[in-house]
Amino acid sequence: MNLKLEARAQNSAFWTYASPLLALTITVAVGICLFMLLGKDPIRGLQMFFWEPIRSGYAWGELMVKATPLLIIALGLAVCFRSNVWNIGAEGQFIFGALTAGAVALLADRDTSRAIVVLILLAGILGGMFWSGIVGVLRDKFNANEILVSLMLVYVADSLLGYLVNGPLKDPNGFNFPQSKTFDLVTQIPRLMSGSRMSIGLPIAMALAASLWVFLFRTRAGFAQQVGGLAPAAARYAGFSSRKALWTALLISGGAAGLAGALEVAGPIGQLTPYVPAGYGFAAIIVAFVGRLHPVGMIFSALLMSMFYIGGELAQSRLGLPKSITGVFQGLLLFSLLACDTLLAYRITWRKQLPKSST
Repeated sequence: MNLKLEARAQNSAFWTYASPLLALTITVAVGICLFMLLGKDPIRGLQMFFWEPIRSGYAWGELMVKATPLLIIALGLAVCFRSNVWNIGAEGQFIFGALTAGAVALLADRDTSRAIVVLILLAGILGGMFWSGIVGVLRDKFNANEILVSLMLVYVADSLLGYLVNGPLKDPNGFNFPQSKTFDLVTQIPRLMSGSRMSIGLPIAMALAASLWVFLFRTRAGFAQQVGGLAPAAARYAGFSSRKALWTALLISGGAAGLAGALEVAGPIGQLTPYVPAGYGFAAIIVAFVGRLHPVGMIFSALLMSMFYIGGELAQSRLGLPKSITGVFQGLLLFSLLACDTLLAYRITWRKQLPKSST
């Protein structure tokens, strides 16, 4: 008997959108087994991930703080992936955007106006676009693989951050800690309400989600963007530019990641430190695919992923589990989704192997 995969004639529209829910169910089931193997109460473990992050108004605020950068980065990556441009280095663009935004924030003094917040966000966007533009140049001019280039640039950006906070941007009054001075209050991203860390990043993210929906599904430019990446020959025949699709995708995704970095460093963090990289750029890839590269779907998947972040922190402090438990749940969700999607596109068949004829 031979086990083979056969392509299905037509995918079910229902299961296409139900697949992420099935993947989440599988993730929860495996998570229960994992808690039991670690000698922890599985009900208590699931409570850390799925109840504690939403049990109060303050918890919801913290959930939104985590979900905002994930959603913004995922929205930019969705443009790339729909255009068949595989930008895997959003984490590096996030870091470089945070660096450029932080450099502008460090220029503030007591006479600086609140208008500097706009400059900080703009600096983050331009920084992320510059970092993704390096990928664009190497892909466009030298046909370099954007997966490898964008991924390697993450480590370059991380090393650059480490050098700056240990050198030129190091706080002389910081007791030799590798960090910049704390940004002045005037540079802080405005918060939505007192007693919560939710900032204007949340309405910005929602506005970007609505704008992306309009761009992708209601404009000729959005249609050309997707066709230019997926079918370059057809795009050229229709008068669309695949080169333009490449640059548009990379600059949008880089700018979005840089914006997320600016909101993070001038918001919850408030200074440049080696701990600015939080893995948001990589987690946003999962957010994008769990959300089916659709703006509405990515809103819900960003909330789910932020629950994993907060749940992992709570499980670490209250249950004594390792910090890596967050990555374990993220990985489980991704691989469960990939498995479900594979079974959506293919069916498993058993074929009886015919005996070889003797001659």
